[in-house]
Amino acid sequence: MDVDTKICKFCEVGNLKNAMELLGVSQKSELETKTYCSVLQLCAELKSLEDGKMVHSIICSNGLVVDGVLGSKLVFMYVKCGDLREGRRVFDKVANEKVFLWNLMINEYSKIGDFGESICLFRKMQELGIEVNSHTFSCVLKCFAALRNVEGGQKVHGYLLRLGFGGYNSVVNSLIAFYFKCGRVESAQKLFDELSDRDVISWNSMISGYASNGLGKKGLEIFKEMLCLRVDVDLATIVNVLVACASIGTLLFGRALHAYAIKACFDGEGMFNNTLLDMYSKCGDLDAAIRVFEKMGKRSVVSWTSMIAGFVREGSSDGAMRLFSEMERKGVSPDLFTITSVLHACACNGSLESGRDVHTFIKEKKMDSSLFVSNALMDMYAKCGSMEDAHSVFSQMPVRDIISWNTMIGGYSKNCLPNEALNLFVDMQRVIKPNSITMACILPACASLAALERGREIHGHILRSRFFSDKYVTNALVDMYVKCGVLVLARLLFDMISSKDLISWTVMIAGYGMHGFGSEAIATFKEMRKAGVEPDEVAFISILYACSHSGLLDEGWRFFNIMRNECNIEPKLEHYACMVDLLARAGKLSKAYRFIEMMPIAPDATIWGALLCGCRIHHDIKLAEKVAERVFELEPENTGYYVLLSNIYAEAEKWEKVKKLRERIGRRGLKKNPGCSWIEIRGKVNIFVAGDSSHSQAKKIESLLKRLRMEMREEGYFPKTRYALINADDMEKEVALCGHSEKLAMAFGILSLPPGKTIRVTKNLRVCGDCHEMAKFMSKSASREIVLRDSNRFHHFKDGYCSCRGFW
Repeated sequence: MDVDTKICKFCEVGNLKNAMELLGVSQKSELETKTYCSVLQLCAELKSLEDGKMVHSIICSNGLVVDGVLGSKLVFMYVKCGDLREGRRVFDKVANEKVFLWNLMINEYSKIGDFGESICLFRKMQELGIEVNSHTFSCVLKCFAALRNVEGGQKVHGYLLRLGFGGYNSVVNSLIAFYFKCGRVESAQKLFDELSDRDVISWNSMISGYASNGLGKKGLEIFKEMLCLRVDVDLATIVNVLVACASIGTLLFGRALHAYAIKACFDGEGMFNNTLLDMYSKCGDLDAAIRVFEKMGKRSVVSWTSMIAGFVREGSSDGAMRLFSEMERKGVSPDLFTITSVLHACACNGSLESGRDVHTFIKEKKMDSSLFVSNALMDMYAKCGSMEDAHSVFSQMPVRDIISWNTMIGGYSKNCLPNEALNLFVDMQRVIKPNSITMACILPACASLAALERGREIHGHILRSRFFSDKYVTNALVDMYVKCGVLVLARLLFDMISSKDLISWTVMIAGYGMHGFGSEAIATFKEMRKAGVEPDEVAFISILYACSHSGLLDEGWRFFNIMRNECNIEPKLEHYACMVDLLARAGKLSKAYRFIEMMPIAPDATIWGALLCGCRIHHDIKLAEKVAERVFELEPENTGYYVLLSNIYAEAEKWEKVKKLRERIGRRGLKKNPGCSWIEIRGKVNIFVAGDSSHSQAKKIESLLKRLRMEMREEGYFPKTRYALINADDMEKEVALCGHSEKLAMAFGILSLPPGKTIRVTKNLRVCGDCHEMAKFMSKSASREIVLRDSNRFHHFKDGYCSCRGFW
């Protein structure tokens, strides 16, 4: 037996070791090309790159020409052994017209996600005139689909029709998948309708395509048609139909399909069981998903991840965490999807410590280099309120995508750190182009600061980038203008929204309520229902708030009853708080107290706090003391309520009680949130604190306020010294009142802004009565419109009047 035969025999039985030994001692002249090819084939099958490289080295040292069959086999070996770079190097040197080799390279590049290189190879084939086959088109169409390159895919469609591949089943199936992936549903359906020789893959492509385009119902119709025509289904069919069921929540159909699959003996397949439990969990039947999971003989990482995601979806974050721990104990290694599901569970639960434990696990397993995981980590920290941890992850990321930036900006906005959000937005624009989600994340930061100039800049960016059609962006824009005090512009933008959703309406209703326009809020609420949009819990909170801040007692009761009786919405604490606030502001303090006592759910501090605010408005000290004790029991660490009671005592000049309460605050180690106001002038935010004289124009501000105070005296107005909240004589109290932060900010606005320009001031606390009177006088004296936003609502001062009409 010659050497060639011996080596080939070893290769036939898979004995690579002996084949390599014999190859190494053989002379160049003894071996045929087919022998080298046999050894390379075995190296490829066994994925032995080291031996494959050795064979390549022997070929080169023996002076053989690497071309034709031998070159093709070398390329095949390198590709199958995972060394695509070396495979490409050999491929480029081989003058090969074999379509198999080109298809192999196109397919391998697509596997690693380098779709652009796959398309380049296809175009090179066209240039060289290499004859393509159906597999070539199937491969390249997947690449165009992955890139969502409709134009490129359509050109390939035209090219394959010219070459006569339009009747090839596999090619048409690939075209159907391509058009669905690019969202061209009608084009996919047309191809399917024209296809005479449909196989099971054709039907599966249609079901899968409709489900992935949010048309699960249509996918189920295709499946029913498939059954009527007695087309044999396979595992992929069942899996695709389950996905369609999950996408539209058709539990009954999913159960029927489960029974069908058992009869067809698919229930032993891992892919079927994983998709089945995912369907049950997405359709809201977590118990059924658990039963499927428990019956599974072999659970893969996909099974565990689907089950964890199911628990998270049902709001059982603790269950998800327990399952993750069990998964670790069973020795199943979590993948990236498992980790992100668990992080989402921590985020939903607000479980910061559990999230940090998962972060430690991620570091131990060296998974923190994944962009996918880092983004999920930041999202978890942001939702758990720890922006320091989120920023730590962000700062250590070697690569950041648009999701990374949006997560941080949105996190800062939601965690009441608007300045940080705006600063990061500036940094972002230097490295990456913001998208519509960025706009929806940054606008709440402008709204929070009432930073109108910055908001207008971002509005301009939205218009230039054509993001206005995005409903999330337009809703955020309306909200921003509402909270910056430009209600007219907010309404104008609201009217421009062609298809208003519930959020659009709710933002506008809340905006009217915040500005004290209760009648307009009610009209908008009615308009919403007339448009066929039914209110939810949040919409009712907005309308009840609007009634409260406009003194519309009867209307408030009517909406409260509509919510319960017509809309079948059970009132929550927020709704009860609005009703208590409505009664308390209207002076119905005893009725408000009885209302609280009759509540079917336990009142929280916010509800008692609303009544305490009413006691301050109507100077009922006795009830205030009774209510305050309830509040202190519920939230003993909340300084605001102690300060509120202290102010009630101070306004009534009960200085001994003020002293005792302040001592109580001191013993608890609580600190009062200092009052501050700010005003935006030419893009710069100027902050004022009560009694602060450090501002560069402090003397001019003081001089203006003294002059205005004198003019007020001349018109018969005397300062409301009870709002000074200090135990001193009237002169000292008047001096203290002059230094309130909102007065300083308004005076600075008059000095800095040109005549006729609206003065916009924001305060972190409720405006005091004396400052409210001063603002009315300023608006009349200086012929200025003043918009003051405090912690409760907006006050529009014009010609000596305020929009609140005393309801604040």
